[in-house]
Amino acid sequence: MTDPAVPPGSPPSEPSPPEGDFTGSPYLRLTREGSFAHLVVDRPEARNALTNAMYFGIRYASQRVDEDPDLHGMLITGTGNVFIPGGDLGRRGPDAWMDFSILGGDALPFNTLRHSVKPVICAINGICQGGGFMIALCSDVAVAAESATFRVPELLRGIADLYYAQMLPRIIGPVRTRDLMFTGRTLTAQEALDWGLIARVVPDESLMDAATELLRQCATTAPDARLQTKRVLDAHMGLHDRIGMAASLRGPEFVEGWQAFSEHRAPEWVPEELRRPGRL
Repeated sequence: MTDPAVPPGSPPSEPSPPEGDFTGSPYLRLTREGSFAHLVVDRPEARNALTNAMYFGIRYASQRVDEDPDLHGMLITGTGNVFIPGGDLGRRGPDAWMDFSILGGDALPFNTLRHSVKPVICAINGICQGGGFMIALCSDVAVAAESATFRVPELLRGIADLYYAQMLPRIIGPVRTRDLMFTGRTLTAQEALDWGLIARVVPDESLMDAATELLRQCATTAPDARLQTKRVLDAHMGLHDRIGMAASLRGPEFVEGWQAFSEHRAPEWVPEELRRPGRL
């Protein structure tokens, strides 16, 4: 299951494929807390931005929990004042133990979380946007600290995120989806709760206790009945246009969006009179 040369709970010194409770990235810590797994995103030097290996590691962790008879659910959270801000557009992570472009969307954890057999709870401790916000939407229940914020900035980066375009109208309707996606606005935790994007908001200091109690409650429900309920809810959400989204990630707008993000400037498509210093 695990490398005997590596102390329990410690990642190997060099990035490697997942094995046992190691997710394949030193920036994801999968630990066992009684009957539950805790997955902590811990990359403070990059504000918890996810490398490709980290995206894959979240998928791996969910599947590992599903297959482990000693675990009955998983809690996902971040460190500091950031949950997950999305993917690392700079792609600077050292945990590149394989070329994940070969897997494409299959490396991402979103569908795996939607289909998880055991409950997955997100404890949103701070900034939650991009891929991190999608992880929260694909979990079973998301609870947020009062200081958490939410954003969908993909269109500002030149990404036609058709997963968001598929899911958000079913959750908040097309009017609010356009508001959220076309402006890149930031929502407070209370606004996200009012819109129906998350289930609960609690004081910052109560977040982990509240999320753990929520996971306990979910784990007491009948597993097969819960899974059948999830199947109907998943069908309601539907499937996104993976071909179209993959084409967007190969297109010139994404290239320019990534370059602008890296250079802390507005992309070239922004009209001259609307540009301002720094990233959008």
